[in-house]
Amino acid sequence: MAKRDFYEVLGVEKGASADEIKKAYRKKAKELHPDRNADNPEAEAQFKEANNAYEVLKDAEKKAAYDRFGHAAFEGGMGGGRGGHPGGQGDFASAFSDIFEDLFGGAGFSGGGGGRQRATRGSDLRYNLRVTLEEAYAGLQKTINVPTSVACEACSGTGAESGAEPVTCPTCSGMGKVRAQQGFFTVERTCPTCHGAGQTIKNPCQSCGGAGRIEKDRALSVNIPAGVETGTRIRLGGEGEAGLRGGPSGDLYIFIEVQNHALFQRDGTNLFCRVPVSMTSAALGGDIEVPTIDGGRSRVKIPAGSQSGRQMRLRNKGMPALRGGGQGDMFIELAVETPVNLTSRQKEILKEFDGIAADNNPESSGFFKKVRSFWDSMKS
Repeated sequence: MAKRDFYEVLGVEKGASADEIKKAYRKKAKELHPDRNADNPEAEAQFKEANNAYEVLKDAEKKAAYDRFGHAAFEGGMGGGRGGHPGGQGDFASAFSDIFEDLFGGAGFSGGGGGRQRATRGSDLRYNLRVTLEEAYAGLQKTINVPTSVACEACSGTGAESGAEPVTCPTCSGMGKVRAQQGFFTVERTCPTCHGAGQTIKNPCQSCGGAGRIEKDRALSVNIPAGVETGTRIRLGGEGEAGLRGGPSGDLYIFIEVQNHALFQRDGTNLFCRVPVSMTSAALGGDIEVPTIDGGRSRVKIPAGSQSGRQMRLRNKGMPALRGGGQGDMFIELAVETPVNLTSRQKEILKEFDGIAADNNPESSGFFKKVRSFWDSMKS
């Protein structure tokens, strides 16, 4: 029987691009797959024909030879697949892998033996740790209790009763995977009996039920370095959940949250402290004593005529940079207070002062000058 033209088999023109050829093959493979055409005895032969056509046309060299010599290019040992055929079994697996995921939603395609999964790594764990700003400044050693899975001591993590040994899974013969024939190709899936371990336990450990690990709280000593911030992550390798049946343990990740402080606000390595001062101190100037994060005190000179919001810097009085790199600064922000609950005498003094203080409020004078200018411009 004469072979059909490969372009005709896939339903594309001779000058079709590689993408057009691949798209046409995907469409044909879905239409002709034997599992979807149980009532069509010719579907398998047509599917193989489409596969052979695609195997040639997707390869630039084979396609060029076919365009020049036709089917004769792959007969009489002129090249192609096994035995002169362009679509040998190995080539078929390569070609069909292009559409396998579309047909079966990501199930594995068999191309060799499956690997055993006797031991499974434990999961990573997360622990949220709250520290004070003072602790973040100085660093500390802290003991934490972590609920986790640890290797079972009774069976040494094997999952089998003392003296017993796991046996090869009878379902998958120790491969951890089982194969199912669908048409003329093979699909691999995780073994439902041993769940990929390759072994089963006839006499499971009574302490852990065959899992090889038990739930237990562990006390761990953690070194919190100076300069940590909210969101800082500390990794403790091998301190996570124990692995199944002797597998390696996961890691423990400690996430730091620094609590808000009553006096200081933090911005990176810098600290800010809002300090209230009396109206007279701001006007006349003077010295004030302010706290520092290390528990000390610093004297700060207030310049005469200071306004609310004025900042003064105390160098190297902020937070240390994580893992070295210097230290931030501390900024004092003045908040000038307006006196309340005035006595009659105080009111008299303030009124007297207000009457002779026309040139003592430069900001107010400048502001109202701008206001008058604005109103005049609106009128004109």
